[in-house]
Amino acid sequence: MTDITSQTEAALAAIAAATSLDALEAERLETLGKKGWVSLALKTLGGMSPEERTAAAPAIQSARASIADALDAKKAALEAAALEEQLARETVDLTLPAFAAPKGSVHPVSQVMDELAEIFADLGFAVATGPEIEDDWHNFTALNMDETHPARAMHDTFYFPDKTAEGREILLRTHTSPVQIRAMLDQGAPIRIIAPGRVYRSDSDATHTPMFHQVEGLVIDRDIHLGHLKWTLETFFKAFFEREDITLRLRPSYFPFTEPSVEVDVGYSTEGGRRVVGGHGDAPGHAWMELGGSGMVNARVLEFAGLDPMEWQGFAFGLGIDRIAMLKYGMNDLRAFFDGDPRWLAHYGFSPFDQPTLSAGVGARA
Repeated sequence: MTDITSQTEAALAAIAAATSLDALEAERLETLGKKGWVSLALKTLGGMSPEERTAAAPAIQSARASIADALDAKKAALEAAALEEQLARETVDLTLPAFAAPKGSVHPVSQVMDELAEIFADLGFAVATGPEIEDDWHNFTALNMDETHPARAMHDTFYFPDKTAEGREILLRTHTSPVQIRAMLDQGAPIRIIAPGRVYRSDSDATHTPMFHQVEGLVIDRDIHLGHLKWTLETFFKAFFEREDITLRLRPSYFPFTEPSVEVDVGYSTEGGRRVVGGHGDAPGHAWMELGGSGMVNARVLEFAGLDPMEWQGFAFGLGIDRIAMLKYGMNDLRAFFDGDPRWLAHYGFSPFDQPTLSAGVGARA
């Protein structure tokens, strides 16, 4: 019994003094291992008389439990200390990009869509979406486009052979304007939305493709006028092109879904063979460039959307996302957007870590 007590005290002292997991494991083997003295002591119980076993067993079991608890506690302490040392030694700055370069890049169109959403969100606009497969009522009729309008022709629009249950023609939407109708029908007024997305028209050349991207803007409220429209577009273009010398010109035009209707022109100059937005279009060395259409929402469109035009007014605008991306980032052929050439994507693509923010600059490049 005296030997058990002294051995236990020595083992506990050795465990407490261990400075590494290897030293602790050696002490475990010496005490609780198959050939350790605690294990050997337990094996002697079988050869003892009942009286001797009754006296010796509790002391051996107590020594075994004490040593096992001390080993567990010391192991936990050593592992915690090792982890603290590792964390102190292997510091990681989580704000840095990953060590391995990303294998892909963000397409300029996707980047510009994120830039649009960031800017218009700051102006209080929500992002709305709608189906790309539309019916002719939402795509044409509700937008005040009559049955003989040229845009309804087969050579301009991709139609499907099927029809809806109501007998409406089914087609690939030719603009994002149907989202306006769906949003007004669902939400009513007031409303302030942008609707970016893909649209489809039967056209293809250096500046047109059968599928391209538009962003539609819509504001419906009381006492809205063209001044609100011009201020909104000027504010957007200043943030998008990151210049304060943006000058817009609203030129009278005609669209079935707006009245009055205006084309949006922006002043630009030519530098190094590319167009650079900025300055007044009538100034020497400058000119005007058309960027999109806009106007006050036609009263008939408001009626189709279930709104009273005597109470509600609003403006709408449409911009080609691919076109303003070309203008901002110096691209000269729209077809390259859809070729999938990895060299083009490597040159014009954006890092997935380069998220546009108003504070850091929506057009910052990695």
